[in-house]
Amino acid sequence: MDPLWMLEAPPPAADARLAYGSGEHHFGELRLPPGPGPHPTVLVVHGGFWRARYGLEHVGHLCADLARRGFATWSLEYRRVGHPGGGWPGTLEDVVQGAAHLCTLASTWPLDLNRVVGLGHSAGGHLVLCLAARHGDTGLPPLRGVVPLAAVSDVVRVQELGLGDGIVETFFGGTPAQVPGHYRLGSPFALAPLGVRQILLHGALDDIIPLALSERYQAHAAALGDDVQLIPLPQAAHFEVINPLAPEWEQVVEALRALL
Repeated sequence: MDPLWMLEAPPPAADARLAYGSGEHHFGELRLPPGPGPHPTVLVVHGGFWRARYGLEHVGHLCADLARRGFATWSLEYRRVGHPGGGWPGTLEDVVQGAAHLCTLASTWPLDLNRVVGLGHSAGGHLVLCLAARHGDTGLPPLRGVVPLAAVSDVVRVQELGLGDGIVETFFGGTPAQVPGHYRLGSPFALAPLGVRQILLHGALDDIIPLALSERYQAHAAALGDDVQLIPLPQAAHFEVINPLAPEWEQVVEALRALL
């Protein structure tokens, strides 16, 4: 099977697609496991270097797998670069708004708000780390922790390396020298310590977001007092961590269970 099959194959249907705001991209997909609940809940934020052409469809496969394993999933769509209001700060504001909507959903759906974790891939890993930095904000459900996968944890370093064909500068509206406040407020590296438990997984063969970024972030955040663990995956590149048929996926599931 093509190792990137989940990027093209239509995912299993969600139990519900629900709006969390008034905009075209302000919605999420909810999937529930069997049984009455309330269920532990994974807030899922997809990647794609914050670009409009990458939506939430490809993470529907991992969400369906998690639901079969007993987790409810709330997978967020959000404005991206190329959408009106996408980029900084609108993209993160959408994720914060979508996460807060879990509190509303729990009044209708069997979700356990005392057992919520965040899961994000690549740019989605960046967004869940930034969300974790706001864990004490009024209206947000408490997070047991976050599982960033191949995460963009240091946006300044990603910009310096020229990764993503300059998307970091487009996302933030300039370079770190031009808009330093954007990078200071929008980089997990600068926001650390986050005060939330973190389990990072990253492929050693990743040539899109190098493992060295997670190594540097983990050392930095741990030195500042965060409970942050890094699990390197020796045989994985960038997408195995979101492929529910890849052997590395079991380690992602175990990280979620460890937090819950």
